Amino acid sequence: MVERDYMERALFHAARGAGRTSPNPLVGAVIVSSDGVVVGQGFHQRAGGPHAEVHALEEAGARARGATLYCTLEPCCHQGRTGPCVSRIVDAGIARVVAAVEDPNPAVRGRGFAFLREHGVTVDVGLAAERAVTLNQPFFTLMREGRPFVVLKAAMSLDGSIAAASGSRTLLTSAAANRHAHRVRAEVDAIGVGSGTILSDDPELTARGAYRERPLARVIFDRRLRTPPDARVLSTPDAGPVIIVTTAEAAARAELRRPLEARGAHIEVAADRTLRAALRRLAERQIESLLLEGGAAVHAAAWDEGLVDYVRLYVTPHVLGAGALPLLAEREFSWEDLRDRRVLPLGPDVLIEGYVHGTR
Repeated sequence: MVERDYMERALFHAARGAGRTSPNPLVGAVIVSSDGVVVGQGFHQRAGGPHAEVHALEEAGARARGATLYCTLEPCCHQGRTGPCVSRIVDAGIARVVAAVEDPNPAVRGRGFAFLREHGVTVDVGLAAERAVTLNQPFFTLMREGRPFVVLKAAMSLDGSIAAASGSRTLLTSAAANRHAHRVRAEVDAIGVGSGTILSDDPELTARGAYRERPLARVIFDRRLRTPPDARVLSTPDAGPVIIVTTAEAAARAELRRPLEARGAHIEVAADRTLRAALRRLAERQIESLLLEGGAAVHAAAWDEGLVDYVRLYVTPHVLGAGALPLLAEREFSWEDLRDRRVLPLGPDVLIEGYVHGTR
């Protein structure tokens, strides 16, 4: 095997933690002896648990001495819920570390590499870097931009519309597409909708029929606190917290705020009326990934502020015709411009998804 093969194996293991590690990144590690034998491997299984390097070192045992460690992210050097991995690596006698990419976390950001080099470990960085960054786009976005990674999700008719009319609840997707959508919900940190969606659709915003290990945050962007206290989303506290992001003016109105808090809603006040400010409040809660499900006003605000990182469209064979509400009306958007585009048939529907800007 060549070095890229070992890193590919580490990336494979890293992906096994999907949906369970946030706010930590997905990390995989593989230890290879000097004669090319894989003696240890592991992945970060959940936040608060041992890191990938620790699992790999424990499996390798004494065979780690003189070996090479391949890891998808810079080993940590700080004390969090677990101890620093770099100390364990040095103590185990690892001779060389090959890492895909530097950790963007300010608590690490090159310090792990520096510690290893200071203690005689050879360090090489950059192997399969783009794949490693793609794997951890939510984590990198949170660290670099101070906001969650935003996935714009919409069901769309064949003629490009998302509803028969503004404010109208229009069911478009098939059972197969709905099952896929709920599996996606099971992997993200949060689902986000505007208050208009709550008023028109009254959704529960839960991941039905899909296993989810962690609570799912449900976010309502509601500048005027129009969310009714009897909204169905507030009747599902076991699914996860309901966070309503609003303005200081609306939050100051006790007659609006207190009934919602009495139903268990968490009220967050954004610094201004922009969606970016609202997302910063979510970042402070360590929400890495946000599935933005609508409605049209929230989608438009996210697009206009350059906050959409990924688009997931469920295109259906329906034709809604004149007067229907188009996706991102009067804005330059085409699914053909998405990067690393993927197309997947789902019953009578088709999923089209891809990056808006590519990995960054």
